[in-house]
Amino acid sequence: MQASPIASMEDTAMRVPNSTRPTLLLIDDDRELCDLVSRYLATEGFDSTAVHTGGEGERAALAGGFDLIVLDVMLPDCKGFDVLREIRKSLTTPVLMLTAKGDSFDRILGLELGADDYVPKPFNSRELSARISAILRRSERHSLSIASQRPATVKVGDLELDPSGRAVTMEGQELKLTSAEFDLLRLFLESAGEVLSREMLVEQVLDKKYSPFERSIEFHISNLRRKLGPQKNGRERIRSVRGTGYLYAWPKA
Repeated sequence: MQASPIASMEDTAMRVPNSTRPTLLLIDDDRELCDLVSRYLATEGFDSTAVHTGGEGERAALAGGFDLIVLDVMLPDCKGFDVLREIRKSLTTPVLMLTAKGDSFDRILGLELGADDYVPKPFNSRELSARISAILRRSERHSLSIASQRPATVKVGDLELDPSGRAVTMEGQELKLTSAEFDLLRLFLESAGEVLSREMLVEQVLDKKYSPFERSIEFHISNLRRKLGPQKNGRERIRSVRGTGYLYAWPKA
């Protein structure tokens, strides 16, 4: 008998309800699991809608209205990667992938296609809730307090980043970035010319404890580099600093 993908819901900590609860889309063909997850997440302050095929998931996601999507790799009509690929053509909504435990290929492919994070099955319900909260906390969509002043726009070369609107433009054209890519770029632009360690990037951008075996940050940086392209002079924007980390290079004439 396989282990349950979700831990016991005993000792669940009740949360103070918010005026605005994050809305989640669960795409998984395991109806019992979706029911358990939905009920647990409701006690953690999340509202969720579950669908059970890739086609339904894609239509629901593209219809909009969700703050985060939890997407299983294995679906009855298609791969979760196919759904993710279609979603990323027009949406930057954060996506958390559910992957097979120990399957590094699924994790790598999901990150390359634009997933924000992943949780391997079988998972603990509290771990899932923590990863969802971390992603939403990064995106700043459900902060309990509103900043009294609008954060200043960050401009470096041909890039302009608006922290409040979580928007990035390059020469006036908007770039579609995932939440992880946006937070990476914000750190790089605010520290242009400075070397940022992998440890700092993992902890501040992914909200995870640093591990030398954790390679997610490299895939997010690779995707960001691809979307930004080189500087006007052909030089690389985000440079690797051997044995240390990365830096965003100041543009030169």
